[in-house]
Amino acid sequence: MSLENYLRSNDVWYRFIRKPETIHTADAAKAAGLDLSRLTKNLVSVTDQGEYVVLIVPGNKRVHLKKAALTLNVKNVRLVPFEEADKISGYPPGGTPSVGFKKKIRVIIDKSLLNYDTLFCGGGSRDLLVELKVEDVIRLNNAISADISK
Repeated sequence: MSLENYLRSNDVWYRFIRKPETIHTADAAKAAGLDLSRLTKNLVSVTDQGEYVVLIVPGNKRVHLKKAALTLNVKNVRLVPFEEADKISGYPPGGTPSVGFKKKIRVIIDKSLLNYDTLFCGGGSRDLLVELKVEDVIRLNNAISADISK
């Protein structure tokens, strides 16, 4: 199922934004004319117990993996290698959205993003972004909100 079909089938408000192809969040924000703090990094990660998790943090911050591990009550969390992330999420790095993953994945959203009504994230490909309501990202993922950035 495409990201757009997923959003439609879940009755989600969304808005796609076309941009030149990018991989890095800072480049995507610049290409789309967005503030970096409003564009998320959706980081496919894995716990020491083998559970996959997506960590959603603002583009102007870095993920704090120890805080994520504490939130999940596991020993550690590490990022999945760049070249393997799409096999888990279903999307290429640089295009990974905050919802609609290929597999059921646990999600933590940085609590600073709750200050916004909407966020911008990968739109399923490296030349698209999508604007979503933060409440929909939380609802669709049954996401945990926590301080996981630095």
